[in-house]
Amino acid sequence: MDLVYGLIAIAAALAIGLSTIGVGIGQGIAASKALESMARQPEMKGKLQTTMILAMGIMEALAIYGLLIAFIILGKMP
Repeated sequence: MDLVYGLIAIAAALAIGLSTIGVGIGQGIAASKALESMARQPEMKGKLQTTMILAMGIMEALAIYGLLIAFIILGKMP
């Protein structure tokens, strides 16, 4: 029974960990490219900033899905 609890805990940790790492990398790349674009074309700042903020929100939703999956996995404990 202890093995089952351990495996469930590892699965939940992997679900939230991998989703968070992926989102963090994606947000870093998106922010760097947006800032690079703003530096090259300052007149496009407003459109780029709006698009970047929208993309960041969608990426954060993916991290929340990972958290939700982790909670679902933890709910499967016997």
